[in-house]
Amino acid sequence: MIEYENLHKLNKPFFEEYSNAFNEVMESGWYILGKKVEEFEKSFAAFCSTNYCLGVANGLDALYLSLKAFDFEPGSEVIVPSNTYIATILSIVQNGHRPVLVEPDISTFNIDPSLIEAAITKKTKAIMVVHLYGKVCDMDPIIAIAKKHDLKIIEDCAQSHGAKYRNRLSGSFGDYAAHSFYPTKNLGAMGDAGAVTTADAELAQKIKTLRNYGSGKKYYNEVIGVNSRLDELQAALLLVKLKYIDKINERKRKLAGIYLEGLKQDFIKPVVHPDHYDVYHIFNIRHPKRDALKKYLEDNQIKTEIHYPVAPVKQAAMKGILDHFETPIAEEIHATELSLPVSYFHTEAEIRQVVETMNKF
Repeated sequence: MIEYENLHKLNKPFFEEYSNAFNEVMESGWYILGKKVEEFEKSFAAFCSTNYCLGVANGLDALYLSLKAFDFEPGSEVIVPSNTYIATILSIVQNGHRPVLVEPDISTFNIDPSLIEAAITKKTKAIMVVHLYGKVCDMDPIIAIAKKHDLKIIEDCAQSHGAKYRNRLSGSFGDYAAHSFYPTKNLGAMGDAGAVTTADAELAQKIKTLRNYGSGKKYYNEVIGVNSRLDELQAALLLVKLKYIDKINERKRKLAGIYLEGLKQDFIKPVVHPDHYDVYHIFNIRHPKRDALKKYLEDNQIKTEIHYPVAPVKQAAMKGILDHFETPIAEEIHATELSLPVSYFHTEAEIRQVVETMNKF
């Protein structure tokens, strides 16, 4: 059986260093917002080529707090891609704002910059871009649109640690960038964890206050905040894996290269462009007989996933919120997308076996 993912195998190369990191935190006697969180925040900000990083509890909180920090008027509109994972949209709804869906470019799966301006109204306050599957959005035109209309940019970098656009790193483009370190991510923790990055000192201080009950000084609460702090232990483990993130990304790129070169043209493969350094958190293809292909691969002992089986407009939780939008491109993606094995632990021989099996479909 070729598994889609196996977190034990993925993390096994780091177990010894993880154990040392765990013992160091345990012996320190300091478990919330301690030295490991500070060290990780400095290291990850440097990795993203930005000035500040604030650790939070998970990726959704990173998105939620980034939007909350701007204190937009309730009912403000936030532009978001129509094929994103639900967390991006939840962060908008939970802040009392209105998500405005814009279709993706079907070749990149990322928001189509040419469609953004038509969606802007007097109520639009921000563009929330999502660097889906490990490819950074086409940011130059998006930044130009944001400047023209005085809009904020929030990056959803949950799937793009280390990805680049024109040699600039994911997490360094927006006013805020939200990161998830869910265990399956290229930079994955051993549980839930997240962070917000920004180049602006004032914006950084807002997140620092909001994540800790709205308190900048202990027991003094300036604003209504939440409890969303990166755990000291997760920070210590992330510091270990951060040392290897470039190696992890290069490994996944090499495995992706086998797919790109070997898969026949029946499968619609991810587009490759010299402006983009893709990190393939997910390697996905599209096929009109996706469900039959998935079953065929499972029958041949190859596990796959679908990211994602239901478009946001079709989610029951979004009834009355999104169902008035027409999103045929997103729905086409959701109906035809299949994610192939591309974990750090997979061997090149396993990926070639997947290619050989798929080419017989």
